[in-house]
Amino acid sequence: MKADFPKQFLVVSGKPVLMHTIEKFYTFSKEIGVVVVLPGPYIKFWQSLCKKYNFKTPHKVVKGGKTRFHSVKNGLKLIGNDCIVAVHDGVRPLVSNDTLERAFSGAEKNGNAIPVIPVSESIRKIKHNGQSKPVNRKKYFLVQTPQCFRSDILLKAYEQKYNKHFTDDASVVEALGEKIHTVEGNEENIKLTRPFDLKVAEVLLKNW
Repeated sequence: MKADFPKQFLVVSGKPVLMHTIEKFYTFSKEIGVVVVLPGPYIKFWQSLCKKYNFKTPHKVVKGGKTRFHSVKNGLKLIGNDCIVAVHDGVRPLVSNDTLERAFSGAEKNGNAIPVIPVSESIRKIKHNGQSKPVNRKKYFLVQTPQCFRSDILLKAYEQKYNKHFTDDASVVEALGEKIHTVEGNEENIKLTRPFDLKVAEVLLKNW
């Protein structure tokens, strides 16, 4: 992102990205308990931002770890039993209520649910020799968050030792032998990664 601090703190449409994200969940349901996992050195910075922007939406803050796996594991220490846990990227402020409903409901029904959207572009697989071949895009989907799980399943999954092949929470749960269920995501639910994404989010948040 070429910024001086983590991208979740960048200001879009009048306030830091992370505040928009938290509000999306609280707007969806005020019964949701929000746990924010942050890099340790930036916790005080976040607290100063909350004061500056008068941000009072209820949430708890936990220090993150050296990887996504360890950060989620730290966050799970504040999670109770017998509930649905949604793990979400702080830089996805454009998740829709419909996606949240599908993800939470899917997890209640099947134990887990992750939102996905179809690939719209043509894709090719690069071979070791530098050559490429077309791949049937209908067989592939882009994975979004929140990834939702029954708490007993997710807590058990995070008792496993860290594996470099754990790319998201679904891969951690899948390592237990659990079948992963998908639900429809929403196209606007992009992960803000590049400066261009900030421009898109600015427009969408103003017209949301």
